[in-house]
Amino acid sequence: MEQQSTNAHLIRYKEGLGKYTEHMPELAHSFNEFTRNCFKAGEVSEKQKQLIALGISIYSQDEYCIIYHTKGSLDQGATPNEVLETVGVAAAFGGGAAMSQGVTLVQECIEQFNKPMH
Repeated sequence: MEQQSTNAHLIRYKEGLGKYTEHMPELAHSFNEFTRNCFKAGEVSEKQKQLIALGISIYSQDEYCIIYHTKGSLDQGATPNEVLETVGVAAAFGGGAAMSQGVTLVQECIEQFNKPMH
């Protein structure tokens, strides 16, 4: 996957969700509200929740969620090393398949989303 395509995947997801919402507004609204509440800071911070979601995404091989939650983790202040430690934990459960997502897609996302602003 080319680095430029990680943003394209995020856009595709958001467009797809928009189309789905047109057809299933009540369900989409309920799902969005539920997930928004799940990711609010509580005893567990928003950053920690993003890292947890990233680990689950890697384990389940969900590329859209891997991209989304890598970006979410970085946006919430996770360092690249915190993200890479999450890859390691996911690989402890998911083996080579999880590790392959971490050493490819996750690292591509870190490179793309963690660029310093000029």
